[in-house]
Amino acid sequence: MPAPEPSASPTPTRRPGAPSRDRYDAVIVGGGHNGLVAAAYLARAGQSVLVLERLDTTGGAAVSTRPFAGVDARLSRYSYLVSLLPQKIVRDLGLDFAVRKRTVSSYTPALRDGRPTGLLVGGDRTRESFAALTGGEREYEAWQRFYAMTRRVAERVFPTLTEPLPARDALRARIDDTEAWRTLFEEPIGVAVERNFTDDLVRGVVLTDALIGTFADAHDASLLQNRCFLYHVIGGGTGDWDVPVGGMGALTDALARAARTAGAEIRVRHEATRIETDGTHAEVTVRTPDGEHVVAARRVLVNASPQALAALLGETPPPPSEGAQLKVNMLLTRLPRLRDRTVDPRQAFAGTFHIAEGYGQLADAYRDAAAGRLPAAPPSEIYCHSLTDLSILGPGLAARGYQTLTLFGLHTPARLFAADNDAARTALLKATLAELDAHLEEPITDCLALDENGEPCIEARTPLDLERDLRLPGGHIFHRDLSFPYESGTTGPWGVETAHANVLLCGAGAVRGGGVSGVPGHNAAMAALG
Repeated sequence: MPAPEPSASPTPTRRPGAPSRDRYDAVIVGGGHNGLVAAAYLARAGQSVLVLERLDTTGGAAVSTRPFAGVDARLSRYSYLVSLLPQKIVRDLGLDFAVRKRTVSSYTPALRDGRPTGLLVGGDRTRESFAALTGGEREYEAWQRFYAMTRRVAERVFPTLTEPLPARDALRARIDDTEAWRTLFEEPIGVAVERNFTDDLVRGVVLTDALIGTFADAHDASLLQNRCFLYHVIGGGTGDWDVPVGGMGALTDALARAARTAGAEIRVRHEATRIETDGTHAEVTVRTPDGEHVVAARRVLVNASPQALAALLGETPPPPSEGAQLKVNMLLTRLPRLRDRTVDPRQAFAGTFHIAEGYGQLADAYRDAAAGRLPAAPPSEIYCHSLTDLSILGPGLAARGYQTLTLFGLHTPARLFAADNDAARTALLKATLAELDAHLEEPITDCLALDENGEPCIEARTPLDLERDLRLPGGHIFHRDLSFPYESGTTGPWGVETAHANVLLCGAGAVRGGGVSGVPGHNAAMAALG
């Protein structure tokens, strides 16, 4: 669970002996992880900082909760893995937070000639697994070359995320690899996938990183899929996706502590409803359980979507965004047995377990959804947090061998749920679990734990559910379509600036936002500090 929050009364949390303020150097709208990063940096620089959070707790989408009644399992309910959080932020803010490496990168089950098999990536079985699946060395060698290329790009690009935005040509020169630049920044990623790989399953595994939370085809001319792919392979300068010890809420709890320790005030159940600014001074109207009041500030940092920012300023919002994912949380009494007997379930689920994510299957699912239909074979990926970090389970559950599963479904845009969200959610969940069951020796539902009311421990969230719960526009987990990490002429030097000199966007919708990174929060603080 998130750490207990301060009282929601108008009296702010503050350092002992410090006076309550109605005027601040900075007011931060939204207590998600990026807002807390910005608050900690600004407060450590000696500024007076107030964080306004409309919910009962801080953390936004990066929280740990006990979703199942009477069950001591703390799940990362929305965001669930860490890749883009720079160690620079962890060090600068002195965060008591750790991640662990997964022993397996991914496992993708398949049927070949009627025989269950699969591709296991990670550890010393990778080469053998490629050979068993494809009958030779070619795909493995192509895989090694391709990801050596993305790692070189990651080493060069990731450090720029916490620097002023580079010009496009400057970033290209920094990467210093013509083929890599063309592959990732100029031509649809599907071209490179098809040029480098021949096996349909291998192609699909590569493509999935271009589709997480993004509704696009492999050959989309907009290169939206390329932007998504880039952010999924550059994290930490390695592309590794790590497990947050204690769940995602451990990160945001550490950030809240860092902000408070530095002197920032955090008020929950305080919702900003309007921002007025003349470019030098700003006033924020705040709705609280005790009524409305106005807070003055030299500048305002908004840790919310660009649509929410426009609404607060009374301006025309940007074009609507649309999320495209299904998020499912499960608690199991045991991991299910696999039809592929060559792989232990503890290996298969330790990394990313790909379902219905062959290259052709992904294309079919995209065509279905683009035509307004739920995918006939919904693609998804699963991982088991508790195999890497048992601390999220109570001692009793851990001793009995319980495990968590997190499923993330692709190619399910918000439009598919508009007519009847509940019915579409039920139908999609059923179809998604059926695709998983096709590779199991027992239905996944037979492994589900029961809560104190005898109900199965499973919950699903559509884009419309996320829009309702977290105010993500259209349920878009990145707030809007991702941008390439270079200057485009639409923002200032840090990618967080707005049309108002003293209003900054510090949420995922900033340039180089998206994912659990803290990068927009860091960059907005740097812009504010000059």
